[in-house]
Amino acid sequence: MASEQQLSAIKGAKVLMVGAGGIGCELLKTLALSGFKDVHIIDMDTIEVSNLNRQFLFRQSHVGQSKAKVARDAVLKFRPNISITPYHANVKDPEFNVDFFKQFNVVLNGLDNLDARRHVNRLCLAAGVPLVESGTTGFLGQVTVHVKGRTECYECQPKPAPKTYPVCTITSTPSKFVHCIVWAKDLLFAKLFGDKNQDNDLNVRASDASSSSQQTEDVFERKNDEDIEQYGRRIFDHVFGYNIELALSNEDTWKNRNRPRPIYSKDVIPVEPVGQNGNQAKNLVAGNPLSISAMASVGLKNPQDLWSLKENSAIFLEALKLFFSKREKEIGNLTFDKDDQLAVEFVTAAANIRASSFGIPLHSLFEAKGIAGNIVHAVATTNAIIAGLIVIEAIKVLQNDVKNYRMTYCLEHPSRKMLLMPVEPFEPNKSCYVCSETPLTLEVNTNGSKLKDFVDKIVKAKLGMNLPLIMHGSSLLYEVGDDLEEDEVANYAANLEKVLSELPSPVIGGTILTVEDLQQELKCSINVKHREEFDEEKEPDGMVLSGWTQPLAVEKNGKGSTDNGASTSRVSEATSLVTEEDEELQIIPTQSGKKRKLSDISSAASSDALSFRNEAKVKRKAEEADNNNDVVMLDGGSSENSKKKREQ
Repeated sequence: MASEQQLSAIKGAKVLMVGAGGIGCELLKTLALSGFKDVHIIDMDTIEVSNLNRQFLFRQSHVGQSKAKVARDAVLKFRPNISITPYHANVKDPEFNVDFFKQFNVVLNGLDNLDARRHVNRLCLAAGVPLVESGTTGFLGQVTVHVKGRTECYECQPKPAPKTYPVCTITSTPSKFVHCIVWAKDLLFAKLFGDKNQDNDLNVRASDASSSSQQTEDVFERKNDEDIEQYGRRIFDHVFGYNIELALSNEDTWKNRNRPRPIYSKDVIPVEPVGQNGNQAKNLVAGNPLSISAMASVGLKNPQDLWSLKENSAIFLEALKLFFSKREKEIGNLTFDKDDQLAVEFVTAAANIRASSFGIPLHSLFEAKGIAGNIVHAVATTNAIIAGLIVIEAIKVLQNDVKNYRMTYCLEHPSRKMLLMPVEPFEPNKSCYVCSETPLTLEVNTNGSKLKDFVDKIVKAKLGMNLPLIMHGSSLLYEVGDDLEEDEVANYAANLEKVLSELPSPVIGGTILTVEDLQQELKCSINVKHREEFDEEKEPDGMVLSGWTQPLAVEKNGKGSTDNGASTSRVSEATSLVTEEDEELQIIPTQSGKKRKLSDISSAASSDALSFRNEAKVKRKAEEADNNNDVVMLDGGSSENSKKKREQ
């Protein structure tokens, strides 16, 4: 039972929840049942069918509706006397500024991407509002507390990030199935069914192009009098046959690699219509285009079966045929959706055919969908445990009970008969550019890189700024905002296309740039160092930022993220398996023992889970805790490193 002091803190608190997904549903329920009276929820997502197995506040009838609003309505049915304010919006919208955050006593995060987490972290720092982070993946989870000036902020330490691959790996030399999935989803599917004007790294020239006019013709364009079957086979032969032969012509590429084999449709499936097996009428269920299935047409039923090359080829041709015959109006505007059965079938088949060509093991539709759709099969019980820990830490924050703040890890296998591992939070990192304003260093070719490259690859991608302002001394080089005059917008747009050394106030070696985000109230200084050359494979951005917390590259079961580096195409920026509510999670192995002492827990945590942290700090905390023989009560905590991605 809560004490009178705790009840008073709970009833008088104004709480902001960011995220109403797997953890969010459990958290809102727990807040309501714990006595919280004033809760605000921000979530931009709508409910999907795939959410229903664990996000228990939602039902089939809610699919397509706002998560925040439906969650509010569901909780008010059993706690009608509390105030819940939903916002169906992006937390990065201008209305959610520092002043908005200042009205809350504590912020509770349940987000699904690093960018939004950094944004909330910075707003909480600027507003002086404590932040409680959380995340789960399967049986693993964590909760962390971030209080300005007292504990690390969310960005004080590196956050494990999905491994990335150069676009040349995706398009030319795949070695893993995830490479094939990204190729099929973000290049082939996008080229055939998405925006025709979008840049794409697929070779579009026909194999029989003889004139200059033919060479510029896009082979993916369907001719007016072309039969769907003929078109499908032409696309098949181009991407799996001709393009492979074209790649084989570069002998140097294959000196130390296994050579792929070209695959042509006539060699796999005779030139005749794909069998329909009388199932065509079953393709469309209740008028829902997302239910159309190529599997039904060719007589395949079990999504966990491993299809042969012939079956994958049949699915590929049939799926393409169904898109053009049943969903032709959508072509040109389609994007991959994991809940779109036909899209998943097409991507699975295309990825498997490409994998077969490159000697990569094939995968079932069930496995391929998990990779392509960034699906991690969540455990509802873990979400409930983490939600409880969030509320416990939130109550400590409301009581300003600093000495009892904990980072708590939820483990898959019990150690000392315990599944929860609490660890004392760490002090702020003095080298953190976010909460300590430490200067950064940028190595860049100032004579070759444009301001646009710096804005996109450094300011937005690495520093996570949304509305940046860039200054060199008193000269304003770039600014974003709705209140700018037309001539200012034109001037800044022109600056973006200029090489750094040719800007009105030239940026050269030795220049100090000031970069600021007024919405986040974050400012940092960047010392520019000129450098002529960069390794295209290891440094694809063509510039290197030092002094910031570089994400640790992680790869989960070979199902990592891919990115196109400097490519012009929009290859998936996050095709990694994502966890329920966070980006990264590290498993904490523990040692055997009988008593749950804080000293034991701290020591175990320092050995592996916190390996990238300052080991001296961990050791010092463990030694301090060694003098305390009290048994630790598993009544709260937070975790720092266990972060992972999830689909909300």
